[in-house]
Amino acid sequence: MLPEAEDQARRFAQVRAAHRTEMQEDYVELIGDLIAATGEARAADLAERFGVTAATVANTLARLKRDGLIETQPYRSIFLTAKGAAMAESARRRHALVVEFLLSLGVSRDTAELDAEGLEHHLSAETLAAMQAFSRRAGPGECPPSSPAPN
Repeated sequence: MLPEAEDQARRFAQVRAAHRTEMQEDYVELIGDLIAATGEARAADLAERFGVTAATVANTLARLKRDGLIETQPYRSIFLTAKGAAMAESARRRHALVVEFLLSLGVSRDTAELDAEGLEHHLSAETLAAMQAFSRRAGPGECPPSSPAPN
């Protein structure tokens, strides 16, 4: 059945909003992970891990800097601002929660990690909370202790 136009427009607006923040979340999450693992995040590392060109990374970093999520200096690594670090942590928690939920359904870890990479950006706080509750009841592992962050 076709939903009411207003309801359908609201749904599509929500998806468009998730798409707008998806790349930001992926970048700040990876920057945070690189800093934690290697002590620094470089544009070349981002290009290699995302499988994109250096120009694509440079353009995205400029937008992240404009939005107050990162700080950069010539010939230095990339640093997250407090706002960027908070966004990265929120994305990391949502990703872990979705992976845990998929594992509790019996999905393999490789598939769960792959599928979570897209789902994590598009789920509401209500859905994430339900997934967390289900995962805690079903196992196989534990969900992150913090409550899911809204999109």
